Amino acid sequence: MARVLGVSRSGYYKYLKRNKAEVDISELTNFLQEKWLKSRKNYGFKRLFQEVKNSNLPYGARKFRKAIKLCKISGKQSKRFIPLTTDSKHGGRTAPDLVQRKFHPKIQNRIWVSDVTFIRMSFGWSYLCVILDLYSRKAVGWSLSNRNDSRLVCDTVSKAVLSRNPRKGLIFHSDRGSNFCSKETRRLLIANGIRRSNSRKGNCWDNAVAESFFSSLKREIEFNTFFNIEEAERLLFVFYRSVLQ
Repeated sequence: MARVLGVSRSGYYKYLKRNKAEVDISELTNFLQEKWLKSRKNYGFKRLFQEVKNSNLPYGARKFRKAIKLCKISGKQSKRFIPLTTDSKHGGRTAPDLVQRKFHPKIQNRIWVSDVTFIRMSFGWSYLCVILDLYSRKAVGWSLSNRNDSRLVCDTVSKAVLSRNPRKGLIFHSDRGSNFCSKETRRLLIANGIRRSNSRKGNCWDNAVAESFFSSLKREIEFNTFFNIEEAERLLFVFYRSVLQ
């Protein structure tokens, strides 16, 4: 056939290969356009690539990316919801920073630091409050809840006090959030002879130890696999007993 057409054999096969590639891309772009329009232009790259795999079409990631560029497809993106953990715009009384980033006390139960982090689970968002002893860097109390409020903080403080029975004068350091500055939290701390200390406004480094702890914890535990708070609490209890105390 190459001799009849007056071309080289290599040129002929190159033409056939190129023609097949163009047909493949055309088929793939038509498929992607159809799926995208059926989704009312909501499908993004990941969902469309999954459609290709589910349909057993013989196309890999390289051809998929090329077809996507030809189609000029872009999925709709909604704003990512990020729960609020620190609400510093409140009427509660704040306290001066008694720690001043001096994170190395010489004895235990001299300074406790506390913070709240949000955790994404399979059923939604939950909040974890932890109290750390700055001397040992170990957790002395923790609570998990679907609400980030004063009760969460008070429950955590009560557990820590029951566990450690600290002397009067202990410093409790946290950010300036409404849950840490509420009347309920202040009364509980005063009743146990604990002095409050708050980070400076807009300065996360004043509570860097707690932030570092949460970062390590989230690397260790895959919270998005839990279906309820009770299940997460059981694993946290095991983690707390085996690693943190």
